[in-house]
Amino acid sequence: MVSEKMYQLGSKRSTIRELFEYGKKRAQEVGKENVYDFSIGNPTVPSPACVKESIMEILDTVDSSTIHGYTSAQGDLETRAAIATYLNNTYDLNVKADNFYMTCGAAASLCISIKALTETKEDEFVVIAPFFPEYRVFIEAQGATFKMVPADTKAFQINFEALEEAINIHTKAIIINSPNNPSGTIYSEETIKQLASLLDRKSDEYGHAIVLLSDEPYREIAYDDVVVPYVTRYYKNTIVCYSYSKSLSLPGERIGYILVPDEVENSKAVYAAVCGAGRALGYVCAPSLFQKVIAKCVGQTGDIDLYKKNRDLLYENLTAMGYECVKPQGAFYLFMKAMEEDSVAFCEKAKACDLLLVAADDFGCPGYVRISYCVEEDMIRRSFKAFEKLASIYKA
Repeated sequence: MVSEKMYQLGSKRSTIRELFEYGKKRAQEVGKENVYDFSIGNPTVPSPACVKESIMEILDTVDSSTIHGYTSAQGDLETRAAIATYLNNTYDLNVKADNFYMTCGAAASLCISIKALTETKEDEFVVIAPFFPEYRVFIEAQGATFKMVPADTKAFQINFEALEEAINIHTKAIIINSPNNPSGTIYSEETIKQLASLLDRKSDEYGHAIVLLSDEPYREIAYDDVVVPYVTRYYKNTIVCYSYSKSLSLPGERIGYILVPDEVENSKAVYAAVCGAGRALGYVCAPSLFQKVIAKCVGQTGDIDLYKKNRDLLYENLTAMGYECVKPQGAFYLFMKAMEEDSVAFCEKAKACDLLLVAADDFGCPGYVRISYCVEEDMIRRSFKAFEKLASIYKA
């Protein structure tokens, strides 16, 4: 009657979503102020003023049928041109409107890109731990094979020895995410150069281009003047999947894009396949109003300093309590080592303290937990008594 695989996906939420729903229910029972929910990456920093101003201007000056009507299948030309101009000026690129396909956020960008590249079930998409758990779902749903490279738990860059071992004749693409969810790490220029060199060598060895899918919803959220390398400048066969969910605090509006630069091997065919995959998956025509908003707000962000303040507050206090944490360079997640080998059991003990942390097993990194600090500063401060209570369990 129904697909067993789709039933399994629909009948059980992801670990993150399960915890998020539990948090809402628990808040009704004991009061929201007594639940410390660090489960989900839902931005609390307000959207920049240009978002509201642009919406009001568009509603007041643009014909209703244009605001709410269809755009071109690949997206509004003005919007794509505005993004191209911004990226060219910011990163010294040479892209144009026709290199972009507007999407319903980064998830759609990834699904479309994976679908566009997949030819047979033997095609492998390699992800590097720690990684966003939905990558597995996106890859397998498009009929390809998921392959994981274990984490470099010393620096949380790339475990190159394991990556080279993972690449073979069936490797279609490598997916990277920097700034990273869940570790908050930014891949350094040295790392990107080493990755590009490896992929060039392996592409030559196997006689076909290995694509680099760069998942970049956190690109602008970087701290302490750490630079996020623009990957297309280092490796020509790079496709960028981007979302405005985090930079503009618009996760519910589902707006993003795919960038297929001309330098990508057979770029016109790849772009056509992206258009075809969007059509096949039913993603044609991203939300029209927010395409127009993006055209007016390109390059703007929410107040990133608020996330940095949360990072510093959380990192300094948790490390003072004895927790071992990876100091985030970007995004808004703190990766913390569990105080026992079983991070799921650790998170259950945290849950008993009404402290909602996500075990990193599904991120490919057992023994760690993810703490999402895109929350109110007051909640972070109030949570410290719960973190102290949790730590005391292991010091007894």
